[in-house]
This record gives sequence, C-alpha cells and structure tokens, in this order.
Amino acid sequence: MRKFLIPAAVAAAVLATAASAAASPACTTAPKAKWLSEAQMKTKIAALGYTRIKVFQVSGSCYEIYAFNKAGKKAEVYFNPVTGAVVQNNED
Repeated sequence: MRKFLIPAAVAAAVLATAASAAASPACTTAPKAKWLSEAQMKTKIAALGYTRIKVFQVSGSCYEIYAFNKAGKKAEVYFNPVTGAVVQNNED
C-alpha cells in the first residue's frame, strides 16, 4: 500500500480555504453590477444602528462588517449586497 504525504503548508492552505468558505453564508447570486455601492451599504448599516465599524469587506457573496450594535455589543454581520438585508448576525 502506498502512502502519500501532503506537505504541511498545502494541508494548512486547504483547511484555511475550507474554513473561510464555511464561515461566510450565501447572500446572493446576483452579479456585482446589481450590488449596492459601498457608500449606499454603509448608509443602510448606519440606519440599522451599527456603529464603530472596524471592518467592511466583501466576503463571498456578502458584505461583511465587524462593528457594534445598538446595545454596544460586538457584532459580525453579513448582509445581502443587493437588498441590504441582514443574512447572518453573530453577536458577542
């Protein structure tokens, strides 16, 4: 029986890719041309009461932020980039 060894760096890269893919929900299948602009999305986020945004980024098919909610708790939130609706909200 043959045994194949995978270099540690390759294994780590595969695991990191799988972990990041699993962490981000599926928010939309719409093309990026249909997405709200970053400025429009930030306006919607502020209207929802999120403040002190530390990170604003595209994560898979979502806009993702790290910020504080109305109650002052840390939140990691994924938004549908077409509608601005919250798809997933992880709060501390």
